[in-house]
Amino acid sequence: MLFGKQTTRISSKTITFLSLFIAIIIGISSCSTPKGSIVILESYDGKGASMEFKEWSSKDKYTIYLNKGDVLKFEVIHEDGEIGLTVIGQKGSEPYTGNNLMSGIFTVTVSESDNYDIQITGKDATGLVSFSK
Repeated sequence: MLFGKQTTRISSKTITFLSLFIAIIIGISSCSTPKGSIVILESYDGKGASMEFKEWSSKDKYTIYLNKGDVLKFEVIHEDGEIGLTVIGQKGSEPYTGNNLMSGIFTVTVSESDNYDIQITGKDATGLVSFSK
């Protein structure tokens, strides 16, 4: 019979599994949602950037090519929360790592030509990190 009466039964195990699966997906997605806001602006000449954030809890990065001996000048304005910063080359060098940064100015010199990730992390962080070469 092509158009006869058809019945479909969904077992209670299937309903329980689907409910649990949806709850797990919602739980995982809520844990990974960044909190607050961050704005990353590249300088007009491409030799730096600024990262301004407000009540931000996550991590982000900006990639820049640097030649051996290039110097990056960083300015940190710390208003609240925790700010972490790492400069790491894609070939594996790590010329700078800092946690719990406070307001100030400092420089970092790279020892090899490479693409470098300027990685910033925040925990309820409000402030600004800018750099230029």
